[in-house]
Amino acid sequence: MFIQTQQTPNPNSLKFVTEKKVSLVGPIEFKDKSETSNSLIKNILSINGVTGIFLSDDYLSVNKDANFEWEDLKHIIISYINDFYDQGNESIISEKRSDNPKELSAVKNTIIKILETKVRPAVARDGGDIKFQSFEKGVVRVELRGSCSGCPSSAMTLKQGVQNLLCHYVPEVKEVEAI
Repeated sequence: MFIQTQQTPNPNSLKFVTEKKVSLVGPIEFKDKSETSNSLIKNILSINGVTGIFLSDDYLSVNKDANFEWEDLKHIIISYINDFYDQGNESIISEKRSDNPKELSAVKNTIIKILETKVRPAVARDGGDIKFQSFEKGVVRVELRGSCSGCPSSAMTLKQGVQNLLCHYVPEVKEVEAI
């Protein structure tokens, strides 16, 4: 299988695009191999220098420590991905981790809808994701994942892009913060 790598705006994140589905349950991120029983995720997180994996529908982004070079890591990661799919696996993730469902207000639902329909596709092109965390007293808190986590330009994207968009569509929103 051919696996394409793409650089992202974050120099410590590399996007791996496969010919097969990656996640059947939507975006999901792992930073600790104890969070999963998936052999591929465990293997990649075991590589010295890898700090996290973000999986989307058709790609995965791998984050590394700044002290490591991609040339030393990417061939190992590609090898693990190829081995995983060569074993007959059709996707990396097919089951959702259990979450506690919460009752959300209309404002929170609107914020989440805007993040999922207008923001998420844009950040996904760069190998990242944005996840709603909370909304209190006019402040939206989001988690930046994948390539967006630790990206030098994420603060500008958050304030000039996400905050301006949410303030325009949801008058109750005054500020957006990353946690």
